[in-house]
Amino acid sequence: MKKGERRKQELLDIAYRMFISKGYENTSVDDIIEAAGIAKGTYYYYFESKEQMLEEVIGMMIDKEIGEASAILSAPVPVPQKIVGIIASIRPAPDEEPIEGALMRPENIIMHQKIKRRLVDKVVPLLVKVVEEGTEAGIFNCDNIPERVRMLLVLSNDLFDEYGFSDRDVDVFIDITEKLFGAEEHSMDFIRQLINAGE
Repeated sequence: MKKGERRKQELLDIAYRMFISKGYENTSVDDIIEAAGIAKGTYYYYFESKEQMLEEVIGMMIDKEIGEASAILSAPVPVPQKIVGIIASIRPAPDEEPIEGALMRPENIIMHQKIKRRLVDKVVPLLVKVVEEGTEAGIFNCDNIPERVRMLLVLSNDLFDEYGFSDRDVDVFIDITEKLFGAEEHSMDFIRQLINAGE
């Protein structure tokens, strides 16, 4: 890593820790500059604004989550557990909620959508490999797997991340998932465990 890249990463690490400990709204650019021991001009050399820094901090979190999700692909566990593991690993850790909360603010809606698309783009190839593995094992029976996986992620993001949902919503979601992948009835009931764990 070059010196400039290293300095930028140091600033992101500082911001990440401060956003968690103080909250995004209560952390100023001056706080970050003071903690880093740099001049204001140095900060603005790397970041146009605090919002851009937030976006890059969340990008750093996504990269970490995708690394954890990727490790699950080679784990010696059944396909359903791999699906649960991958989806569970792309959720922010509990102590990262202040950062996630900042992303959900109305003024950050465009950034939120952009980051959501980035996460979906990175997760789709991982889940495609698991669904292909499940298809080879006879658990699933479907074609157009990347499109089906993307559809599932978009549906689950919109339903479970942004709106209240009932047990009947979960029943219908599981039914849709089974039909989407050509799985046997009730074979995807493990999804309920994943949803309940996220509440």
